[in-house]
Amino acid sequence: MIDFAPAIASALNRLLQAETWARARLAPFAEETLELRAPPLPTLRLTIASDGALAAAAPSAEAALVVILRPDALAAAMKGEDHLLRSIDVAGNAKLAAEVMFLARHLRWDAEEALSKVVGDAVARRLAGLARDAIAWHAEAARRIAGSLVEYAVEEKQLLVRRADLETFAGAHARLRDDLERLEKRVQLLDGAR
Repeated sequence: MIDFAPAIASALNRLLQAETWARARLAPFAEETLELRAPPLPTLRLTIASDGALAAAAPSAEAALVVILRPDALAAAMKGEDHLLRSIDVAGNAKLAAEVMFLARHLRWDAEEALSKVVGDAVARRLAGLARDAIAWHAEAARRIAGSLVEYAVEEKQLLVRRADLETFAGAHARLRDDLERLEKRVQLLDGAR
């Protein structure tokens, strides 16, 4: 099996090189190993160096932190950070976990900056704008398709129930339950009067 840890460590180190504050936050955890599991992908094991950089972990290194992404993590990520966090299991060093989560929230790759070093500022700005527009278009298209599917399931096939109909049904059910309880009490009173 191919070990992707060195390549991923190299990519993350490029990001960390530009952000000295991020390396400074990782440096206190030197020589500690973190393990990321995201089935069915191979397990990723990285060791933190004394300068806050990352390296592929030795096979014998014991993980100080294990982060497990459950299978629903990708779908949860599309719903937002709160949903994503609910689909992540963490075990091990709580302080290291807090730092990793902080970095995941605040450390961002500036694609436009990286691209400007290759093609120049103006072209990089234009390409980044096109990429943002394409991503926004895809997100809007996905939202509209999901809305159309829900409308089809509710209106055409009646596989789902509208919220208003469900609330009406629940209200009628509650009234019927209350009426039945009152009727049972009347019957008990009539039985007791005999």
